[in-house]
Amino acid sequence: MKNFIITILLLASGISVAQQFNNATIDTVKNKKMLIGYCTREAFQDTAFKDWFDEQYNSYQPDYGILDKLEGKIDNISITIVMGTWCSDSREQVPSFYKILDELNYPTEKIKLICVDRKKKGLSDEADGLNIELVPTIIIYRNNKELGRIIETPQESLEKDLLGIVSK
Repeated sequence: MKNFIITILLLASGISVAQQFNNATIDTVKNKKMLIGYCTREAFQDTAFKDWFDEQYNSYQPDYGILDKLEGKIDNISITIVMGTWCSDSREQVPSFYKILDELNYPTEKIKLICVDRKKKGLSDEADGLNIELVPTIIIYRNNKELGRIIETPQESLEKDLLGIVSK
């Protein structure tokens, strides 16, 4: 009986944790569905986001010369992406960035994805303390220390900007 109760409690706690990801709400400006709070990449398979995500992901052509230079330089970094599914820059840059990471076989568990509303707020306090003014903001960390950011659009390209950050 004791094991049964422990199992039920563990399952219940797992369900509540799972419900904290991939939350959606309505963007009151465009009256469309938007993601809010902590999300996983799988959230982009929802019909409200799949078309634009897949189209941008599939059409993006990474610079493989730069990707070769990134090999081995991203193994010890973690990444936080703050984006708005309502934002055109996020819709362009985030799928492209995922394509780069996929080409580099970067582990998805090292990516923290936070979706925000137009006020740059998440579901609760996910984006607090990150000083987000524009989205998307891609923050690169090594040993929990921020190395740099790609904010809104890259200065050169996503690959080149990422290489510049991780080469510090």
